[in-house]
Amino acid sequence: MFAFLIKRLAQAIVVMFVISIISFSIQDNLGDPLRELVGQSVSEEERQALRDELGLNDPFLERYLRFAENAVQGDLGTSYFFKEPALQVILAKLPATLDLVFGATIIIIGFSVPLGVYAAIKPRSLLSKLVMGFSTVGISIPVFLTAIGLIYLFSIELGWMPSYGRGEAGHIFGWDTAFATTDGLIHLVLPCITLASIMLPLFIRLIRSEMMEVLQSEYVKFARAKGLSPTRIYFLHALKNTMLPVITVGGVQIGTMVAYTILTETVFQWPGMGFLFLEAVNRVDTPLIVAYLIVVGAIFVITNTIVDLIYGLVNPTVKLFGGK
Repeated sequence: MFAFLIKRLAQAIVVMFVISIISFSIQDNLGDPLRELVGQSVSEEERQALRDELGLNDPFLERYLRFAENAVQGDLGTSYFFKEPALQVILAKLPATLDLVFGATIIIIGFSVPLGVYAAIKPRSLLSKLVMGFSTVGISIPVFLTAIGLIYLFSIELGWMPSYGRGEAGHIFGWDTAFATTDGLIHLVLPCITLASIMLPLFIRLIRSEMMEVLQSEYVKFARAKGLSPTRIYFLHALKNTMLPVITVGGVQIGTMVAYTILTETVFQWPGMGFLFLEAVNRVDTPLIVAYLIVVGAIFVITNTIVDLIYGLVNPTVKLFGGK
């Protein structure tokens, strides 16, 4: 286990190095940050002086090395707009984004597993056909269209749910979360359903296809021949092996959902990292943009490492140790 963690740590360092280079490289193509820092009345000489002060006129390699040296110490720069450390601004918005991801993950697991298993066990039933039809339609509908439809139906027409904002947040074990209050939970419903709609159809189809393949395997046929109950075969023998590829895909998709929250947070005016990122792009707040990309990249790396560990624990044929 220790050797595996060291290996993954080395891989994570390389990945984060590449992400940092890419993130830092694109900031020159986002526009002039001085547009938001100074007014139109400032002379060109004063603009150039400010660029020199901020180091914007330095060669790329010199700027990147300075950034990398600070980043190793946890300093990703200072936001031009907030006048605060960019990492601190990002982390302040992280709990709101994780609320959405956690809520969407609960919905995905809660619906995809039973529906996917049922569709595999009874593929010709009416419910299975409806589920597969829903999954096909769900994959085809853009997330922003789902969000607008939910807002129109449940907020405007029925008036059951709020259409924007995070609501009242509370604290659970010191963590700022909307799950701690009733108002926060109500505000979470529509955004979480919207975010889950991206991945739910994919996982239903994935679980169904994997389950159908496992049900045709020899050990399942042997279990039936031994006279084991269908429930034991489906949920103890078949489902465990079905979940192996699902865990692998799920880890990547959870990281992807963090990036997908941009659209969801924009439509629902959710005060998370995605909404902050779009505001940073509009303001050409390059330190904040770079910090966001690095934080999201770190979430991907950490999530994939955890998934690999879980995969090794679930599947006994996968060795996390280097030995035979």
